[in-house]
Parts: sequence; structure tokens; C-alpha cells
Amino acid sequence: MQVLKFGGSSVAHSDAIKRICSLLEQKPKGRYAIVVSALENITDQLIQCGQLASKRRNIYKNILEKIEIRHLNIIRELFPITYQSHLISWIKKNINDLENLCDGVFQVKELSKRSLDKIMSFGELSSSFLIAEKLKESGLDASCKDSRDLIITDSQFGCAQVDFTTSNHHIIQFFRKKTSEYIVLPGFISSTLKNETTTLGRGGSDYTASILAAAISANLLEIWTDVSGLMTANPKIVNQAFPIKEISYEEAMELSHFGAKVIYPPTIHPAMKKHIPIQIKNTFSPKDPGTLIYINKNVNISQPVTGISGIQNMALLTLEGSGMVGIPGYSKRLFEALLREKINVIFITQSSSEHSITTGIHEMDVIKAKTVIDNEFSKEIYQKRLDPLRIEKDLCIIAVVGENMKNLHGTSGKMFSALGRNSINVRAIAQGSTEKNISAVIKKYDFKKALNTLHEAFFESPPKQINLFICGVGKVGSKLMEQIDQQKNYLLEELKLQVRVIGLANSKKMYFDNNHGINLNDWKKNLIQKGISMNIFSFMEKVWKFNLRNSLFVDNTASEKMAMTYDKFLKNGIGVITCNKIACSSNYDHYKRLKTLSRHFKAPFLFETNVGASLPVISTLNDLINSGDKINKIEAVLSGSLNFIFNHFLGKKSFLEVVKEAQLKGYTEPDPRIDLSGLDVMRKILILARECGTILELSDIHQKSFLPETCSISNSIEEFYQKLHKCKNYFFKIRNKAEKNKKRLRFVARYENGKASVGLESVKQIHPFFQLEGKDNMVLYNTYRYSEQPLIIKGAGAGAEVTASGVFSDIIKATK
Repeated sequence: MQVLKFGGSSVAHSDAIKRICSLLEQKPKGRYAIVVSALENITDQLIQCGQLASKRRNIYKNILEKIEIRHLNIIRELFPITYQSHLISWIKKNINDLENLCDGVFQVKELSKRSLDKIMSFGELSSSFLIAEKLKESGLDASCKDSRDLIITDSQFGCAQVDFTTSNHHIIQFFRKKTSEYIVLPGFISSTLKNETTTLGRGGSDYTASILAAAISANLLEIWTDVSGLMTANPKIVNQAFPIKEISYEEAMELSHFGAKVIYPPTIHPAMKKHIPIQIKNTFSPKDPGTLIYINKNVNISQPVTGISGIQNMALLTLEGSGMVGIPGYSKRLFEALLREKINVIFITQSSSEHSITTGIHEMDVIKAKTVIDNEFSKEIYQKRLDPLRIEKDLCIIAVVGENMKNLHGTSGKMFSALGRNSINVRAIAQGSTEKNISAVIKKYDFKKALNTLHEAFFESPPKQINLFICGVGKVGSKLMEQIDQQKNYLLEELKLQVRVIGLANSKKMYFDNNHGINLNDWKKNLIQKGISMNIFSFMEKVWKFNLRNSLFVDNTASEKMAMTYDKFLKNGIGVITCNKIACSSNYDHYKRLKTLSRHFKAPFLFETNVGASLPVISTLNDLINSGDKINKIEAVLSGSLNFIFNHFLGKKSFLEVVKEAQLKGYTEPDPRIDLSGLDVMRKILILARECGTILELSDIHQKSFLPETCSISNSIEEFYQKLHKCKNYFFKIRNKAEKNKKRLRFVARYENGKASVGLESVKQIHPFFQLEGKDNMVLYNTYRYSEQPLIIKGAGAGAEVTASGVFSDIIKATK
């Protein structure tokens, strides 16, 4: 014999009931006990009726009317007119009984648990009656049986405890006498020996089915629901979650205890005692294999974790004090005090020094728990042998479950490492002696991120999802998104990276898409049409709210205000990728703090494009230093814009014309005065000096300006251009002098013996800088190992495309 249970979503409406009948008709010939829940949401409506009636609010009658209409509509949709009369009479009679019960609650202004159980019983009694009648009308040998006649409990209304001896006797006797092939029973409801209606707790229909299956020694218990089995995690939170094919009873109990809602926790015990397999199936996709729960699960030695679950809205209670050390009985008193108030303890951990005991409970029980614990230990707290009870709220618990964890080393290390990499702080840890469960208490704020992080770590073969928040969508930003879009398939196939742009912003607007990521084909339109007003603090609030794993902030601006936000991102475990030089060339303490925050919070801080666009200038320098080499001297042409200007300052072209050409091509900063003043190069050599370990400020760099003093002082770019025009002969003289000596003009940065300088120089033909063309940069590293010939890095050092590619390269490095 088999027992099948259908949940509320499986009996939500007439089409769902027809689907159940069709499923049963396709079953092999045999005997079936069919346990059903109330129609979807009916139980909640019944509870609402009782509560409203107790508050003397007549609106409960409107809800009762809606419940009646819904059931009557289902009768009209399911049955031919000739079959409807007695069904409608049955429903109306029960609705009248229900209304009389609610009227009584209305009169006494009190809703007892006993009355509420009676009210709630209507849902299952009605659905089981209608389904049994539909099976009969379809020509099947079906009957209906009230579960209250079979399952006997104590009088703990609301969540009654089953008297298994009496219940099993009643169930066995009934099924021996009853010969119907299909016997439909209401789930969730039961009764006392005095025939008072009780309930088995929310989700109790599963429990009803398991009790019946165990009593009659069924060969299979099927639980039909709206998902295709127990999932590796909650699919509403983890999109990549998938059904678990096989799972042991113990694993299923652990997952259900920690919030997996597919199966009601007590369900497993009766079936497990009799070794009855439990199959979780999807009513709406009956061909899906679902999940099989049984004792001899096939063990996959390479997969230690079976599933991940969690409970939100939790609080930690910590009882501690020197008076506990070496004194027996504190734990016993603590848990007995909680037991007296029927407070469920979810989590327990105790320090090895016996100095403290920490327990996790539901947040709704905090006030009751504090009162009872303070009373229990009032004497010890008054004598200062114990500290007052410490309460921490807004927490949740994450549980990694797997029977095979005990056979494989490193599971807990992998778990905590994954959480740590995403800046998820663990407040408390517990691991059972059976090693089937590792539990961690974390902030409720991190719940979604933690579930996704752990699911990625234990279940997802690549790709790894990377979430980008990009500020600055001008020339560099636009090229960056173009490159990401072009390379997305390569990244997915070769590097196993799924790069999503979640947020975009320019100086005026910001736009986010947290569901699937921003479509990079029409990001401009969405930013303009759907974007909201840009504010850096609002932008950060959005990033914190999303709280996505593997998040990176990308700054493509030249904004000082933006550069001063990096510390906040790094503190939240969000990596920073930037081509903005301001942060790393700000005061040394700020630069050092950013580097420290990056290490402390394990958040990458990469700024390769600060020097040389996409050239590997900083990474090569770090490789030299990390491998033990010593930097003796750095000589560099670090301004692609200035090199372009001096390479094209030829013939009759004026200096102003060449500067404007460089700006038009995007080689200069938005304000070309930054390039021509040498400030941009000063920042770059400062960053290299700091990466060498030298404590240096921008003001420490010696600068020899090539601009006339009149050009150095200008209030606008237009005024600056006017002054350049007036000084055209001055620039011709500088150029002609270099050409006469067969030299070329180069703006050179130098670092040696802890000192740095920048300035315009005329270089000889034998110098490597002489051959520099176009906008190229060149860096010469003279080191202990490269003492005879310097290590040379050369290539394009300016331009939106190469800068974007450098930023893109840093993004890929950050993922590792």
C-alpha cells in the first residue's frame, strides 16, 4: 500500500484537483491512502476569521462568505449539475457550523487554541470531502475518512502530541476493514480521546501522511508539492539551486530543521522508524524524478555537502561569568528555564573554558527568554558571579548539511573561507558530533549573500558570477562595457566567469538591474530613460542593499569625491578597480589605509591603469619586489598625451594646435592643464615610488615646469588656450633648440634613492626614450638583477581603448 500527500498548492483550484485525479488514475492498480491539505491559503483565512471575531470585528463574516464562494465555485467547475446538490448542501452546513463557532468567539471576545483548532479543521475536512467525491464521480473506488477518528493526541491544542499506541491501533483496524482502493483523508487534524479537535502544527499534513504510512507499513510515502523535490538551497534566494536526487533521513531532518520548507520536520520520524522511503514529487511536473529520502543513500565520495539551509530572525542569548567555571548545573538550569516557557532552542555552543553558554532562539521569544533567565539566575547576577544576559538580535543561522562531510577533510575550512572572502562575519559556530551539520550564526543582512556564496562554493562548477558596479561611462567606461560585452562568451567558456554589470552611473544618473544584470547592448538608453538622479551616497546604499557576492566597484572617473569613497567599499568587502589616480596619489596615510583595508577585508584594490594605461607597469614592479629584487632607479615617460604632443609638435604646427589634437583624440585628461602642468606625471611617479615602499608625498616631488609662468595661472581651459597661443614663439624656441642639438623633447619622471622628480628633457639619440613614437609610454626599471641593462616596458600609455582594457584586466585579476 502507498500513502500520497497533496499540499495546498496541489489542491489550489479545480484544475489542480483534476490534475490530482488524473495522477491517481495513472497509478498502478493497488490501494492508496491520499492525505490532502486545505485549499491554498484557506487555513490563513480561517485563522484570520477567528482573530477578527475575537476582536469583535464583523469583517470576519465577509471572509467566511469568500471561503464559501470559493468552495461552491470549485464544486460547479468540477462536477456536473446533477451531482452538485448534495455537495453544496454539505459545504453550506459546514460553513454554518463554522460561522456559529466564530459567532461564539465574537461573543466571548476570546480565541482559545481549542477554538482555533476547531475553526482550522474546516479547510482539510472540505478539501478531502470534495476530492473523494471527484474520484467517485470519475469512476474510481474511493471513500473519505475523517482523520480525527484515527489519529489520537493529547490536549495540547495548536501542536498536539500524538498517542502512537492508540493511533496505530485505530489506523490498522480501519485499513483492515476498509476495502476501498482510494481512501482520502484530511491532513493536519486529529482529536483527543474526548473527541475534541486538535491539530498537528502548521505543515502537519505531511506528518499525518507519515503517521499513516508507518502504522500500515506502506511501501512508499509520496509527498506531492509545487517544487521538484528538496533543493540544494532555497530556490527563491539561490537561482542556481537544483533538486537533490537522493538524501538520507538524517540529512533531510537537518535541512528541514534549518528551514527547508518542502517537508515538515516531524514528518520523517515515523517513516524513518519503519524504513519507509519518502518521495518528494512535483504535482505540476510529475515526470520530474524529485527527491528520494531513504536509509541507504548512495554516497558520492567527492560531494561532502548535500544541501544548505538557514533560519532567519534569530537571536543569540549569552550567559557568561566567572562564577560558571567548574560549577555544575548552570546548563541544566538554563535549558529547564527555557523549557518551562516552551521556548525552542535552535542552536547551542559553549566555550571550552566553561565561562559562557550561547544559545540561539527565534527572535519572537526574546522577551520571554530574558524574563525567565533573569529570574532563574537573579541571585548569581546580583552577586556578580554572572553577567546580565547578553542579547544579540538581527541574526540568522546558516547550516551546511551532508552525511559525507565526516569522510572528507576541509569542508568546514572551505565553508568559512568562502564566507570570509565575501566579508561575511561569523558570530558563532556549532558542529554536531555526527558531523552531518556545520552551523554558523551571521547577520541577517548577509543571509542571501551567504546562501549564494556557499552554494557557489559547494555545488556550482564554474562559471563564477562577478557583479560589477561601474561609475563613469564616458570614453573609458563606454569602451569597458563594449569590451565586456564582446568577451562575455570567451570569459564564460575559457575562464568560467559570468560578468554582470549590476549598476551604472555618470555624473547625472544611475541605473541598476539586480535580477539579470544590465543589458550592455542598450545600457545608454536605460541609463537615460530609467535612471534616477545620481548621488554617490545613494549609489553606495544600493550596493550595500543588494549585498551580492563577488562584488567589484569600478571607478572610471577623475573625480576626487568618488576617489574618497574607496575605503567604504573595501570595508564592506567590495573590491575596487580604478583608473582614477587621485586616491593613490592623495596623502600617504590615506593611500596606506586603502592598502591595509584591502588586505584586512580581503577585498582587491587594483589600479594598474593609474600608470601607463594597460601597460603592466605596477604589476611588473610588484613582481620584482615580491621576488626579492631591489629597485635602484626608475626612469619613465609616463604621459602618453605629452609624448604625443612633443612627437607631433613638428613643422609649422603650433603647440596649441597639437594640444587640441591630443585632447580631441582623448589622450589628455578632460582638463589638459593637468597633463601640461606635469601633475598627472607627478601622480604616476608618486604611485610607483610608494609601491617601492617609499613614504613620499606629492609635495616632495621636484618639478621643473616647461610652461611659461603666465600659462600656469588660468581660470578656465579657454583662458589657458588663449595664453598658449600668445606664447607660441616660446614653444617654438624650445623645440628648435632640441632639434639643433639632434635631440628630442621628452617629459621624464625619475625615482632614485627615495627621491622623485619630473621635468621636460632633451634626450640623446642613444637613449631609449629617443625612439618613442606617438602616445607611447616607456618605463625603465634599473634593479639589482637588471643592473647592466634596465628592464623596459613600452607601449601605448593613453587612450580610452587601452585604458579600458587595463581596467578590464584588473577586473579579471580581482576574480582570482
